[in-house]
Amino acid sequence: MAKRVLIYLEDARASKTLADFFQKRGDKTWLATSLAQAGGVLKREKPEIVFVDLHLPLADLSKILKFIQRELPSAGVIITNRHPDFRREMLARELGAKVFLRYPLTPHWIETALKRLEQSDRRLVAYVNSSEALPPVRWPVRYKITLPYALLALLFAFVSAFLVSRYVLESVMDRFTAQLIDAGKLSADWMVQEEGRLLGTLRLIANTSGMAEAVLANDASQLRLIALPIMVNAQEEAVEILDARGISLLSIRHHQGESWEQVMISQGDTSLSAYPFVQQALSGREDELGDKYAGVIPTDLGETFYVAGPIYDSQNRSVGAVLVGKSLETLAQEIRQDTLSQITFYSLEGVPLASTIFISEGLQPLAFDLSQQVLLNQDHASSIRELTFAGNKYSEILGAWEARGGVDLGIVGASLAQNFLARPSLVTRVQIFLIILIGLVAVITLGVFLANQITNPLARVVQASVELARGNLDVKVPSDGNDEISVLAYAFNYMVSGLQEGIIYRDLLGRTVSPQVREALRRSFASGDLRLEGQSAEATVLISDIRGFTALAEKEEPTTILNWLNEYFGELVPVITSHGGVVDKFEGDSMLAFFGILPTPLPVQESAYQACLAAVELLETVEKINLRRMNRGEPPLITGIGVNTGRLIAGGLGTADRLNYTVIGDSVNTTQRIQGVSRTFGESGIVVTENTLVALAGHRSEFNLEPLGEHAFKGKMEQLWLYRLYPSKTVQKVEEPTPT
Repeated sequence: MAKRVLIYLEDARASKTLADFFQKRGDKTWLATSLAQAGGVLKREKPEIVFVDLHLPLADLSKILKFIQRELPSAGVIITNRHPDFRREMLARELGAKVFLRYPLTPHWIETALKRLEQSDRRLVAYVNSSEALPPVRWPVRYKITLPYALLALLFAFVSAFLVSRYVLESVMDRFTAQLIDAGKLSADWMVQEEGRLLGTLRLIANTSGMAEAVLANDASQLRLIALPIMVNAQEEAVEILDARGISLLSIRHHQGESWEQVMISQGDTSLSAYPFVQQALSGREDELGDKYAGVIPTDLGETFYVAGPIYDSQNRSVGAVLVGKSLETLAQEIRQDTLSQITFYSLEGVPLASTIFISEGLQPLAFDLSQQVLLNQDHASSIRELTFAGNKYSEILGAWEARGGVDLGIVGASLAQNFLARPSLVTRVQIFLIILIGLVAVITLGVFLANQITNPLARVVQASVELARGNLDVKVPSDGNDEISVLAYAFNYMVSGLQEGIIYRDLLGRTVSPQVREALRRSFASGDLRLEGQSAEATVLISDIRGFTALAEKEEPTTILNWLNEYFGELVPVITSHGGVVDKFEGDSMLAFFGILPTPLPVQESAYQACLAAVELLETVEKINLRRMNRGEPPLITGIGVNTGRLIAGGLGTADRLNYTVIGDSVNTTQRIQGVSRTFGESGIVVTENTLVALAGHRSEFNLEPLGEHAFKGKMEQLWLYRLYPSKTVQKVEEPTPT
């Protein structure tokens, strides 16, 4: 018969896995992604099986489980969780969940959870896929360690053989040639970048506001004010500004090593306009790459590399040109610093123009045929020549020196000194291979030894873990040594000891105290202090009591009374827990709870607020219980609730071998007395003190309170202002009375 299944999980992939599983079985499934959707399905479809994610927001988890417990008590609930969460598991158990299914959600584990759900004894809590079956070891750690060692050793042998053949047996000249080619490429790339940098300076000068107007006005002073700061910032050596006729309006040149106060400034030179690339810039002619051009001009700085571009006025008409340049001598020195090679610039005819290696007395021009070969084959191959200078041999790679647009300006050479290494003899080669072979064997042997050193202790821990999973708490692992494996063994033994101790304390405490108190006890035991140290705190106390229960108990069998109380407290305790409260004790038909101390201290405003919310929900829960009891023909349980806020002492009370975590103090006694005032209501009701009303502060407007006036109590010198707290807005809200 098909089942109705609701799946309410945060994990979309897990929801789909469950939905696919039940759809294959022919069951009808609903997927919910919010509390509202889940509630709608529960009310409308009344599913028989409900999957709930343990990691939902705590409020949503509590509400959905309460709804199922109240409206669909026959529905089977399976809680799914990605990882253990003790606090949430305890809350789910208190709200009726009995089957917990941990990831991964495989068909086997889902079937197991469903079988657990169908078991007749639903009082037992079942954890599915926790530690029932350990997976087989398919890939031992020994192999994981040894095999990489072996592979690394083999790789080491092959790499070593390759390096020997590559760097020792082969001619070192091959490496030298590769370095030489790299130097040539770096030099060519450097020139391209430098040209781009010069173009950036040119554009900055040409496009500066007022440049075109100053050129048209032949205003050299204004041109200097515009160009010189840019030139200084860019550390340029030469800037030339020409008018439309090619006459120099301003020429600024700076020698490397000199201060900027020593720049040479001149004007009126007409020789620059004779160079074709300058004429192209003056004309404003554009090609496919734009209107910027480059060339070499001899100046007092030496042979100087310039980039040139037009100056446009506001009508986009060319009114002059800007040239920005740097001497080849400086360029060669800068490339030398970046590439670590000697640099030489040659003209198209092979005449040296500037170099970092030659001096004027030792210039060695290129042969005409060689220079032409370099220019003709520049797109296919580079030429290498050998030369000698000052007794040192150099190899020089030659390539075309290209400017913007592929225009050849000359030839650039990058030179490296020749350093040859002696070729190894046959004996040396044999020795190298023997050393590699010995190293290979040593690495493999070391790998096997280390693998055994690591895996043998791990195997013992694994075996002990298997025994522990089977319930054997007497298992121990040797913890000799001082490495991480020994620490792991020690931690394992410590864990086993903790489990042994935990079983004892769980048996002693698990059924008598709340999870929060049990956690406080655990911390106290772990620290070696058997007493839970008392602490003074501002907190809120809630006490409930059933009216006339003593007389009622005299008329019924003890087993009936016990069942009534278990049903009663079974629904009241989750309400306290869901609001962060801790149930301290049960005394007959009375219950004492406190807020704001465990598991973490809360501000008094928050503890009072949560206590009042819990009291209102308790009253609503009692009314629902009484409706069910009336339908069964049983007398109602009229309940009085008292809430008071004040200072109290919380801690372990008793002796070293028998402790009871509780709260004591005048605030607790006062709460016990004020809840007795509810006897005058003739129905279930809540009484709160003025201290709680004041502590509510901004939350006071959320509740309906009716003043009951001042009341005197035995043992209290002062009278207390009391208020009745209603579960719904049926009484007009009152303000706090002014003390008289």
